[in-house]
Amino acid sequence: MIFSKAPVHTGKEGFEQDKSALERRRWADFLAVILISAFLSGLSLAQQQTFTWPQVRDKFEMNNTTLIAGRLNIDELKAEEITAFMRPNPQLSLTVDGTQIAPKNGKWPVFAGTYEVPGLSYLIERRHKRDLRLQSAKQGTAIGSAQQDDLDRTMLFNLRTTFVGVLQAKAVLRVAQDNLDYYDKVLKISRDRYQAGDIAQIDLDRLELQRLQYESDLQAALVSLRTAKIGLLALLDDRRPVDSFDVDGNYDFTEETLALEDYRKEALDTRPDLRAALLSVQQAETNYKLAEANGSTDPTIGAWYTHNASDNNPLATDTLGVNVTIPLRIFDRNQGEKLRTKIDINRNQKLRDGIETQVYSDVDSAYAMLSSNITLLKPYKVRYLAQAVRVRDTILFSYQHGAASLLDFLNAESDYRTVQLNYVNLVGTYLIAAAQVNLAVGREVIQ
Repeated sequence: MIFSKAPVHTGKEGFEQDKSALERRRWADFLAVILISAFLSGLSLAQQQTFTWPQVRDKFEMNNTTLIAGRLNIDELKAEEITAFMRPNPQLSLTVDGTQIAPKNGKWPVFAGTYEVPGLSYLIERRHKRDLRLQSAKQGTAIGSAQQDDLDRTMLFNLRTTFVGVLQAKAVLRVAQDNLDYYDKVLKISRDRYQAGDIAQIDLDRLELQRLQYESDLQAALVSLRTAKIGLLALLDDRRPVDSFDVDGNYDFTEETLALEDYRKEALDTRPDLRAALLSVQQAETNYKLAEANGSTDPTIGAWYTHNASDNNPLATDTLGVNVTIPLRIFDRNQGEKLRTKIDINRNQKLRDGIETQVYSDVDSAYAMLSSNITLLKPYKVRYLAQAVRVRDTILFSYQHGAASLLDFLNAESDYRTVQLNYVNLVGTYLIAAAQVNLAVGREVIQ
């Protein structure tokens, strides 16, 4: 910043003017510094964008290439519905016959006896084959949509786990930074005590060496946070720099949960893989009906017009004709496809029963993990966290006044660090267990 040089005045009045001008310049410079600082702060905030869980989820569903490809597969299935419902094409034929290839009575009227027969035929599909094909195709689209929802369910669980991993890394980083700051204060007091001759050099050295552990914790937490953010950006298909990306969310647990039976019932109503299995059974039944219909006979009706230019029958110059072609299904009555589709019904029913059993297993396992984490977290929040702080502060006070040894203080500090990290990691485990319950149920029943 460049400051202008003040004009020089002489005398008492000039001195007062110089003083006033100096004050004005100081205030101007102060305001300039404030404005520049605010601008730089706002620029820094603008560069780093923070996302909440709903924003991360929306961005994931919009940008993830795997989900986009899955949606395009549903569009392909819908296009197959058009093909399935198409009618058979009519067939146009043209027959030309009667053209002479040898002279008659010394003459060669080549085209004198030629006649033309244009015809049109059409296959009539019986027993609702076309409607059954459309119904099967629509059921295939519904199965594809359910499978896409199941893919969303699985990938959202992976996204939620990664999101929780970032929150957990941030919480561990805060604990590591708080521990280091607190220990630096202890070191400052210890150095003052050493200067006053209150503690020995060896005790101060041991205290300073212990700081390495807290520095290592801090660096490890920074690396873990950066790695977690990189993983989350990869899922979002976002190529922005890691330093410009951050997430925010509630990193805590709640004791309020529904009963296990409620989660089971919700899962049976919601799980997309179970819905896909049920739709597969329905499609198999439709395919069996279609196989039965395809075993029936479909007649082909045709009609033609004949223009006969010969003079053999003067009354038959222009004629019309019709025909019906009926295949004789003696050997091939679609027996193999009928048997296959009938077996496929039973196969899909067994698969559906297996998936329903898996739903119960998933819900029960996730609920057990969630309940276990809540049981472990309760005493931490009610008792252990406060006890760890109280023990650490009490031992520190005793050590500073000679009533406790250095080893007692280091042990108390280590216990405090362990309790804090255990609690933070348990909260992360709880949030992942909650995401596991959401995965098992099929929707977010625990926020």
